[in-house]
Order: sequence, then C-alpha cells, then structure tokens
Amino acid sequence: MSFGPDSRGALVALKRFGLGPKPGDLIAAAADPRGFILAETQQAGMALLEEPQLAKSSAALQALFADQQNKRAERERTLAQGMASAAQAGLAGPVMAAAPAQMPVTAAFGPDGKPKPQDPTVEQRLFRAEAMARYEKQAAASAGFVERLVAFWSNHFAVSVAKDQFVRVAAGPYEREAIRPYVLGKFADMLKAVESHPAMLFYLDNQRSSGPNSAAGRFAGKGLNENLAREILELHTLGAEGGYSQDDVTALARILTGWSIAQAESEVGTPGAFLFKSNWHEPGAQILLGETYAQTGVRQGEAALADIALHPSTATHIATKLVRHFIADDPPPGMIAKLAKALRDTEGDLRAVTVALAGDDEAWRLPMTKIRTHNEFLIAAMRATGSLPAEPGPLLNMSNALGMPLWQPAGPNGFADTQAAWATPESMKLRLDVAAQLAQRAKDVENPLSVLDSIAGPEASTETRDAVSRAESRQQALAIIFMSPEFQRR
Repeated sequence: MSFGPDSRGALVALKRFGLGPKPGDLIAAAADPRGFILAETQQAGMALLEEPQLAKSSAALQALFADQQNKRAERERTLAQGMASAAQAGLAGPVMAAAPAQMPVTAAFGPDGKPKPQDPTVEQRLFRAEAMARYEKQAAASAGFVERLVAFWSNHFAVSVAKDQFVRVAAGPYEREAIRPYVLGKFADMLKAVESHPAMLFYLDNQRSSGPNSAAGRFAGKGLNENLAREILELHTLGAEGGYSQDDVTALARILTGWSIAQAESEVGTPGAFLFKSNWHEPGAQILLGETYAQTGVRQGEAALADIALHPSTATHIATKLVRHFIADDPPPGMIAKLAKALRDTEGDLRAVTVALAGDDEAWRLPMTKIRTHNEFLIAAMRATGSLPAEPGPLLNMSNALGMPLWQPAGPNGFADTQAAWATPESMKLRLDVAAQLAQRAKDVENPLSVLDSIAGPEASTETRDAVSRAESRQQALAIIFMSPEFQRR
C-alpha cells in the first residue's frame, strides 16, 4: 500500500493535530500533511454544530423549568390526595404533615412481569441528543483539527454537569453557542460569549452575585460572589502568574454583579437566557489591573473583559496551554513565544494563532510523546473502525468508566492535559478493559491488520504487527491495536 511522499507527516497531521485516521486518511494526507489539516481552518462554519433536534440553551432550560414545575405540581397533588384520604380515615393532621415531600414511584410492569423501562427525563433526553451530535461530528470530521480545537476550548472554559440539572441541560448548548462559533474567531468574542452564558454563570454562582451597595444588596442583604471573577483571571485569561491581585478579583466580581439568568418566573427577559439585573449591579467606577472602568451597567463588564482578553499575560497563558495540548507536556519556549506574539499582533485572532501553530516546523519534527485523553482514545477507535454506535449510551458509559465523563471535569480548571494524568497504571488498566469492549463492538472489521495499516501505515512497528498477527481472535487483535503505542500516542 502506497502512502505517498510523507507518511510520517500524515501521521503527525492526523494524530498530533487531528482525532486519528479513518481508513484512507493517511493516503489522503501524505501528499500535503499541513495543507490537509489547515484546509479545515479555511472552511466557513467548520466548527458549527447545527442540528434540528438540538435546542438552544434558553429553549432547553425552559423545558427543564417546565418539567420541574410539573413535578412539583404532581408532588403537591399526591400530598393533597394523601391528606384527604387520611382525613376521611380519621387520621390526625400532624401524621400527614410528616409525610415526605416526594412520594415513592411505583414501577410499571409489562406482560412478562418485568419492570417497564422508564422514559428518559427531560435532562437525559437533551443531554443524550447533544452528546450524540458531538460524537457524530467528531467521528465524521476530515482531519478533526477543528474538533480538537473545540474540545480544547471547551475544556479551557470548563463547566461541569455534576453541578446541577441546570448545567446538565445547558452544557451542550453552551459548547455550541459560546465555543464553536469562535474557535477560529476573536478570543475576546469567545470570552464575552462564555462569561455571559447561563451555563457558566450558573456553574460559578454568578447568577446570585450582587453588589454590597446595590439596591438588592442593601435591601435583601444579598452578597458578592467572587467565583466567576477569580476563574476568569486565574484560568480563563491571565493565568495564576499573570500579575493580578486579590483586589483585582474583588473589583472584577463587582463589575460582573448583575450578570445573571432569567428564571422561569422572571417578569423580564427570556427564561433561561442571560439577564442583566441593574438593581443587583454594584454602583460606581471600579479599578481593575490599573484601569478605571466607569459605571456603565452591563457595558462595564464587557469593557473589562475586552481589555483582559488583550492583556499580554493572557496571550502567554493561552499560547502555553495550546502548545502543551498539541505538542508537549513541557512546551518549547520558542513556540510559546511565537504563538503569544501572534495573539498580540492580531488582537487575539484565533485562526491566525492556529495557523501559526500548525505551520511551525518544530511542531512537525518533535516526537509524538503525548498520550491521548480518554475521550480522544474512544473517538480515535470509532474513526479507525467506523463503528460509531447508533445511540450515545455505550460511549457515555465507557467515558464514565475511564474517569472522563463528558462535560464533567472535577473542577473549573477542566481535565488535566499532561501525560501523567492519562498514562497511570490504573488508567492503562481501564483502557485495556475498554479496548476489549471496543473490539467486541467493531463487528464489521474483518482484517485487523488493515486497521493497523490505516492508523499507522509504514510507521507500525514490527513488534505491534507481529502481536496482531499472532492474536487468537479478531477481537484480541483489535484490542492489541487499540493499546499499542502507535494508537495511544499523539
């Protein structure tokens, strides 16, 4: 099988920058590896994910609000019926007053006597639709470079569905609305979209943050919450060593007071959408990073974010994370400096920075020492075998088993991006178990050696090829491929 003039370059393109080869991809990329991945960055709307079954965040949250209201009403009806029955039976009121607010659900049974499966809840239905659409787009992507960027930025601006039903419903729309439209646009635009999105506001508790001297603060004793401001400075922009102080955190928190969400019962705004509550906003000018921001309502926060996005420390922080993600755990200083300069010179043009990253000669020369994250591992297997399931359950279950649940990092700093996090003995054992499941599901693969050729080409080692050839079954051979260094590293 001929792989063209640059088989190694094709592997770098599809593994370091992409989501792994599909059958035929190495041959397609070998003629011009850089052009192969950069082509994705030139296609308008490449990152967008617009499917008719996917709801906007406000619509998804409205569905959740309605479901919660219906469940409350049902509990109240159940309790009222219980109290009425107790009264008819002559039971004392205090006995019923101690009844639980949520009555037990009695399972329905089918003709075979087994419990009928319950219909998915609103949050389950919405979450699964978002997950499946994401998996399908990742599996079908040409190189997967833009999808890697989406995943990078989604993890950089992390929210976690473990927080609440609210975030579980909003996490998918958040990625589609606040991340995808901007991965090849301006960083400042992404920053504004992220920090004003209901998912982020709820996740970091800003929807209840009010200025101590605001009308709401004076009247209701509501308080300032610094979570969002701290994470913006420490994680999203300047970085922990970016030169800000606790006074800057407090100033930014005051600037962002009133950035909230319209709830179901809100008399203004669209339920589930961003809502600026002017009576919660801290009055007066604020000094942030040496700059004074006049009291201009919501525009005060927008102006502060726009300036932070262009701060030199932000450029260095973002460049470091990009190089660490795509190139090496110990990012080459020269590459960081090059990307940071591109960010500064273009005022945060992420397309220009992406092109600079993929165009750096060192990025193509350095050995591939990074380990795929658990989710990258799963998607690479789907792409290599063409065995994407028809519904998201299997992939969600495997992600959970591996310890990287979709949109559920342990904290706002997202999932770790270093080899130490993914190459532990326990992680490798879990991957071995999942590799066996993946191999079992790849029923359409007749010749495992063809999969090895499609994912490694002439770079496949003699040891790996011999191990696959000696495997006792097709499933075992595929599992060996999935656990091979050629497959694990990127």
